[in-house]
Amino acid sequence: MAALFLVRSDPDRFADTAMAAARASLAAQGFPAPVEHALPGWRLLHAPHIIGGPQGLLVAGDDLVAVAGTIAVDGQFGRAALAALLTIDPLAPDWSRIAGQFVAVIRRGGRSFVIGDYFSAFQLFGDTGQRLFSTSLLAAAAALPKVHFDAQGVYELAFNIMPIGEDTVFAELKTLSPFVALELTPDGVVRHALDKRLTPATGLSPSDLIEHNHAPLAAIMGAHARAFGDNVRCPLSGGLDSRLVLAGLREQGVRPQIYVYGHRGEADVRIAQAIGAACGFAVEWVDKDAAQVTPDAFPELVARNFNQFDGLPTFGNIFDNGGHGAAQLQRHGDGALAVSGGCGEIYRNFFYLPDWRFSAGDVAATFFGRFVASDAVAGFDARGFLSRITDKIRAAIEPPAANGRVERNRIEQIYPRIRCRALFGREIGLEARFSPYLMPFLDHQVVAAALAIPIAQKNAGAFEAALLNAIDPELARQPSAYGHDFSGAPGRHHRFGEWSTRIRPVWLRRHSYAIRRRIKPMGDEHGGLLSPEYMNRVIDPDFPVMRRYFAMDAIADSGLWRRIANLEYLAQQLGSKLAG
Repeated sequence: MAALFLVRSDPDRFADTAMAAARASLAAQGFPAPVEHALPGWRLLHAPHIIGGPQGLLVAGDDLVAVAGTIAVDGQFGRAALAALLTIDPLAPDWSRIAGQFVAVIRRGGRSFVIGDYFSAFQLFGDTGQRLFSTSLLAAAAALPKVHFDAQGVYELAFNIMPIGEDTVFAELKTLSPFVALELTPDGVVRHALDKRLTPATGLSPSDLIEHNHAPLAAIMGAHARAFGDNVRCPLSGGLDSRLVLAGLREQGVRPQIYVYGHRGEADVRIAQAIGAACGFAVEWVDKDAAQVTPDAFPELVARNFNQFDGLPTFGNIFDNGGHGAAQLQRHGDGALAVSGGCGEIYRNFFYLPDWRFSAGDVAATFFGRFVASDAVAGFDARGFLSRITDKIRAAIEPPAANGRVERNRIEQIYPRIRCRALFGREIGLEARFSPYLMPFLDHQVVAAALAIPIAQKNAGAFEAALLNAIDPELARQPSAYGHDFSGAPGRHHRFGEWSTRIRPVWLRRHSYAIRRRIKPMGDEHGGLLSPEYMNRVIDPDFPVMRRYFAMDAIADSGLWRRIANLEYLAQQLGSKLAG
């Protein structure tokens, strides 16, 4: 991503201490030595990509642009994009010219600003005292004298993988809101409001709807194809999203290196390799669980994972055999553009809700209510936990105020503005530190086009399959993990599976997770070496910090347990810096 760290200049030497801590943290994470720049009242550190990528820093006299992440301006990258960014008003950006996920520091006309991408998916962590900002969570925590865990953020990470909105697991740190630009002045920070409404097109015919969604996807794919050529790493599985990404690349003439993750014989592996054989391209199979690690070697490996993934990766995945980290380095090798199909559910009915009006509270209960209150300590307020999430959902889809039941199309904005921003935003920041990263389905113009798709066409992936078929019929004809190809309508089994979820009322959906837990213990595909012979070497099995929040003996979900263990390990690494 490159890395950015900003701290206010002051007479009490806080800046000196913070800068030293940030430098040490970034070095431990593998970044090249950062370069320091002075802004009036502020000090800036900028480090390039760990492996390689386009230029991320431009100094032109008193003007400056420093970027972390992957940004295209007017379809250009590197120096040309940075120079073009200097021509854009940071308080009223022309978003039609800007693509990608990033954070940028812009110094122009004697004023200094910080802006994020359209959804603020690329995370910038700032302390509540507005003294520092950092694209690295660990560097931000290291620079502060003390940090406290925030209960809401801790529970959101444990139950829903990542905190949402501006919250983090620390009370002292928040992420940059998508609705503000920051002005850095000698006297502090001035927050300027940004209007980021998404207004979907209406009245489009089926053919117009396909072209309406194809055009922005082709535009962003084309810009990256011109910049990176065939130096692209692309995943492929048995599903829709990775195949649509590959189709978009192939349409632009790109021949990426294609890979598939999974165990031998798994559906994704079999289908991806069969697609490659049928279409005439190689598919590299990567078994991330193949490597062996001894219990004695486990502490060193976990420490390396912890730094490589900035302390808190998605799904808490630092306790594996090293396959996760090795795969990350492999897909960014030689500074390649790594591509992801994440956020492809913009084309589908992600929340599996019928085409009715719903409230923010309905979505909070059905999707973010996937927890069992007894997994938390006795003082946990489940109602208050969901109420706070509801408030964040309302804020994300304003204006206008999202009180009461709102039209179904506005509910669709919750997915990119809340879920993708939290989960995929964290992924983007962790991936783009090594080399450029493309998640085209989270581009704001692609998202805006997808909002025009009627809900009925989103069900069972019908529209996404039609879009794929329009772009690359050969890929669409290949088999999938759904039991049908994507050249026609979805199969009966696929349609029935989604329908049986959509017809369940909100009150029942709220209890689905608890019902499944009663039937049998649960887990997820991210696994890990979670047995005592491994885990007792890296964390205190009594969970002295996390027992303040969780009833550890009651948890029967290995994915949840792993995420809590990640938090315990983080607490352990913070040592005396963690207060409370």
